[in-house]
Amino acid sequence: MTSVLVVGGSDSSGGAGLTVDVATLTRLGARALPVITAVTAQTDVRVAAVHVVPPEVVRAQIAAAFSSSSIQAIKTGMLATRATVLAVAAALPAVPPPVVVDPVLASSSGGELLDDAGREALCRALLPRAALLTPNIPEAAALLGTHPAVSGEELLRQAAALLALGPAAVLLKGGHAEGPEAVDLLLMRDAQPQWLRAPRLRATHRGTGCALAAAIAAGLGAGLDLPAACAQAKQRVLQLLLEEG
Repeated sequence: MTSVLVVGGSDSSGGAGLTVDVATLTRLGARALPVITAVTAQTDVRVAAVHVVPPEVVRAQIAAAFSSSSIQAIKTGMLATRATVLAVAAALPAVPPPVVVDPVLASSSGGELLDDAGREALCRALLPRAALLTPNIPEAAALLGTHPAVSGEELLRQAAALLALGPAAVLLKGGHAEGPEAVDLLLMRDAQPQWLRAPRLRATHRGTGCALAAAIAAGLGAGLDLPAACAQAKQRVLQLLLEEG
């Protein structure tokens, strides 16, 4: 069984974060090892409170997970603060298994989930160690300090700029765009861009970014190459959403 270390925040509504990571991995037949970075009190419409877990406790959780299990992939989500980002980066092995970084900057309702100093640390300390960065359109713009992309050309430019920050690949998700399809852009070093398409669902679902990144990590941990892991994850998450109605 593939074991995936998932690092992120709890969500009292069950709509995102580690709850979704664990549920997704379980449904895909993988084992989730959760590391809690923050406890949040939130609903679909607001973040009421955030309690950040001390960085040394985050590091201890990661160390314990690696000492107790063989881990084939890692997925990070909400990291909350600069200190937590640095703690996670420092706790990873010198040569880690594939790391999928989902840059959780804000909740769907707009509450901040990673401060400005944390964003800088993410770019400097964690992205260079990532096999894949999975921002949505607003997150990509926020990381680059620019406006959200509105065309395919802008998506390509922003994905290339994110790639220059150090990750081995970028999956720029198009769920916030418009049109009948949800189109994601996969950009890898020394490879042609790939566009991953799926029907756009009418309903809004929280936690889809969490589920997609976790599913990609599961695929990488099972030995799939990156394009195959991304394509499989996109289709599997779509199927899960359709099953949930």
